[in-house]
Amino acid sequence: MSLPERVPDVESELRLLQLRREAEKRGRIEAAGVRPEGAPFPQATPQDGYYHIPLLKPPMWTWEIPLYFFVGGAAGASAVIGAMANWVGRDRQLARHARLVAAGGAMLSSGLLISDLGRPERFLAMLRVFKKQSPMSVGAWTLAAFGSAAGAAAFAQLVQDRFDFRPVRVLGNVAEFFSALAGAPFSNYTGVLIGATAIPVWNQNVSTLPLHFGMSGLATSVAILELLGNSQSRALNWLGLLAAAFESWEGFHIESHENQRVMAPLKHGGSGWLTRIGGAFSGPLPLGLRIASAITGSRRARRAASYSALAGSLLTRYAWMRAGHASAKDYRLPLEIEGEQQASKPPSSAGPMLRPEER
Repeated sequence: MSLPERVPDVESELRLLQLRREAEKRGRIEAAGVRPEGAPFPQATPQDGYYHIPLLKPPMWTWEIPLYFFVGGAAGASAVIGAMANWVGRDRQLARHARLVAAGGAMLSSGLLISDLGRPERFLAMLRVFKKQSPMSVGAWTLAAFGSAAGAAAFAQLVQDRFDFRPVRVLGNVAEFFSALAGAPFSNYTGVLIGATAIPVWNQNVSTLPLHFGMSGLATSVAILELLGNSQSRALNWLGLLAAAFESWEGFHIESHENQRVMAPLKHGGSGWLTRIGGAFSGPLPLGLRIASAITGSRRARRAASYSALAGSLLTRYAWMRAGHASAKDYRLPLEIEGEQQASKPPSSAGPMLRPEER
C-alpha cells in the first residue's frame, strides 16, 4: 500500500524557508529530525569532508604540466615575435631564432603533454572531436595546429639557410603566419584551462590568469631570444619591460585581493613562499634591471633581467600548481563561495509556494 502524496502547504513552505535561512547564516541547522542523535549519518571534518573523502579532488597533473605551461607560453610568444620581426622589423636574425625556438618549444610541449597522459594514443584520442566549450579540447587542437605550422616554418628556415630558394622562403612565410596565428592563443590558453575548474583559488582568478600566463610566456620568450644573441634589439627590451610591469601588477593584485581565505594558498605555506619568490623574480626585479639597462645601456643588467624572468616564470607555474593542491583540501570553501554568490543575488519576490486555491 503506497502512502498518499503529500501536498506542500503554507506552514511547511515557511518552515523550509526558515531552515534555508538558518543554514545560510550559521552554516548548519539545529532542528529535530534533521540529524537524529546516534544516527549513522556521515560526520564531516574540515580536512576530509564526508566519509574521509574531500568534496574536491586535488589536481592529478604531474610535474610535466607546469613545465608544459612554461615551455608552451615561451613557444607561442616566440612565434608571434618572430613574425613581427620578419614582417615589420626586418630583423632576419631575430626572426630566424624565434622560428627555431617556437618549433623546439612545440616539440617539447608535445612530449611533456604525452608524458603526463602516459601513452601517445591518449593525445590522439583528444583530437577525435572538437569541443569549443572545453579549454582542454581547444588546447589540444591549438597545440596540434601550432606544432605543425611552427615545425614547417623552422624546416623552411633551415632549408633556406642552405639553398635560399624563393619558393621555400614563401612557404616558410606562410607557415610562419599560421604559427603566429595559433601561437597567440597557445601562449595563454593554459590560464583559461586551470581557471575553468572548481579549484577555488584558480577559479577566483579566472579573469587574470590568461593575461598572467600570456605575459609570463612573453617574458620567457624575450629572455630566451636575448640570451641567444639578440640583446641589441630595443623592441625586445620594451616587450620585456611590458611583461615585467604586468607581472608586478599581478603580484599586487594577489596581495590586495579581498577574499583572503580563497587567496590564502598564494600567501601562506610553501605555495605562498613559492608564489612570492616567483613573482619577485618575474616582476619587480627584471623591471628594475631593464629600466637600468635602458638608462645606462648596460648589457650585464639586461642579461641579469633575462635570467631573472626565466626563473620567475618557471617558479610561478609550479607555485600555481601547488596552490591548487592546497586550495582543494578545504572542502567547505566551494560551498561557501557558492553561498556568497547566492546571497549576492536579489531575493525573489515570488514568496513561498502556495496551492492555487490559497493564492
